[in-house]
Amino acid sequence: MTEKEKMLRGMLYAPARDETLLAELAACKAQCQQFNQRAYQAEGIESAQMLLRRLLGAAGEGLRIEPPFWCDYGWNISVGRNFYMNHGGVILDAGGVTFGDNVLVGPQCGFYTSGHPLDAAKRAQGLEYAYPIRVGSGVWIGGGVRVMPGVSIGDGAVIASGSVVTKDIPAGVLAAGVPCRPIRPITAADRMLP
Repeated sequence: MTEKEKMLRGMLYAPARDETLLAELAACKAQCQQFNQRAYQAEGIESAQMLLRRLLGAAGEGLRIEPPFWCDYGWNISVGRNFYMNHGGVILDAGGVTFGDNVLVGPQCGFYTSGHPLDAAKRAQGLEYAYPIRVGSGVWIGGGVRVMPGVSIGDGAVIASGSVVTKDIPAGVLAAGVPCRPIRPITAADRMLP
């Protein structure tokens, strides 16, 4: 089994030992750099967003990502319709990251599917793992949020700024903290607020 196959199955793998993964990683970083440079040029905004569409595995209508943006592979990211990510987004997508429709992501947010073993000897061997992240539809993620490997965030949830999401968050709740936890349901009264 190749290291890439192990990665996609959620097993321990050594990315530095797989020429395919190294080549894909390098190609993706070059595309991210090209996007980041082109997006700042007035005439390059449209072509930069088209670059994103080629980079990502799947993207619905209304895609908008502000530079700078970085990811590991790109092909392992899927975003639904009307996806918006503010400046400074990072998606380490070895395990796959899926966003539903109408998702808003604040500035300086990170989605990290990759992690490393607690055992120092395994880390010294260059081993890591990657677990998928799933974000439902209608989710708002505040600035500076970090989402860890294997987490799912339910439809309509709001994750408060600065939170570190280490466990699944149910649908329709306001969640906050380090570690992030549900605070309360989002209610009809919340719809009356600006």
